[in-house]
Amino acid sequence: MKSKSSTSKKNKRSEISFSLSKEQYLQLYYYMRLTREFEESILKLYRQGKIVGGAYTGNGNEATAVGSAFALEKQDYLFPMHRDMGAHLVKGQSLRNLMLQHLARGNSLSKGRDGTGHYADSSLKIYGNISHLGAMVPMACGVALASKLRKEKAVVLTYIGDGGANVGDIHESLAMASVMKLPLVLIIENNQFAYSTPVAKQKAMEKYSDRAMGYGVPGYTIDGTDLEEVYSTCKQAVERARRGKGPTLIESVTMRMHGHSAHDGSEYVPKELLAAWKKKDPVMKIEKLLTDKKILTPKVKEEYEGKIIATLDDAIQFAVESPYPSGEEAITGVYAA
Repeated sequence: MKSKSSTSKKNKRSEISFSLSKEQYLQLYYYMRLTREFEESILKLYRQGKIVGGAYTGNGNEATAVGSAFALEKQDYLFPMHRDMGAHLVKGQSLRNLMLQHLARGNSLSKGRDGTGHYADSSLKIYGNISHLGAMVPMACGVALASKLRKEKAVVLTYIGDGGANVGDIHESLAMASVMKLPLVLIIENNQFAYSTPVAKQKAMEKYSDRAMGYGVPGYTIDGTDLEEVYSTCKQAVERARRGKGPTLIESVTMRMHGHSAHDGSEYVPKELLAAWKKKDPVMKIEKLLTDKKILTPKVKEEYEGKIIATLDDAIQFAVESPYPSGEEAITGVYAA
């Protein structure tokens, strides 16, 4: 895909290559496979009645989540959405913590008061999603301003969906970030549907990245299933922000292969559309890429699969055996009007 927005020639993405080592490729493979298996486990636990509320997956979005977060450094901030589980893992979050969070256990990051990705872990500079997703971008913008004032040389990476990209909060944040040259990178995850509303009914322009022109910032549209393209584009945007050049808007085009959440059968999605995108499965693509590069041999693949299963089994067992919060603990810090 690799299409540039119609921002201007000065915003044309440079052809600087950010090469990856063999070890880094294998890290990326591990995170993508672990993300896929973790979310499949979440669906199984949901069907078993062990998870209450929403159960979301980023099936089809793994390259976007993993590739973008891999472009960050330790000092950078991450504001992920509900389909960015891979970004949590790349930033250093443990599988145990993520499983505890989804099973709403008392020793989870939210102390059992939430069962999805709504949490904060300041030690890793991860600030989980807000249900009103558009409201997360102004928060990320504020953190970017604080980071700039503190001279931290840190970058803030956040995401919004194709539907959420139409919320006024996004416009206000980009207007502020562009004028103040804040170290912010915003990824619009264009996965074809905002719940059940197709992209064609959400925008009139050809690409979401075309909106970057109105803010005077670079805008790019990339293949969200291509790990190398995601990483390379995001790395350049992150380093640009770190140099004090301001924000970048990136549209990552992919497909939401499951429903909005576990309860949604997504009957409204044309079967032929799913069939076409299934051929672009990002996990399948990274496996083929590394196999062709002779990095992922049968022996290495077997070792990684064993590691993934063992890590996942440990996290599930640890979370299932962990206690729920007591009644008094569950209502502490929870406010209702």
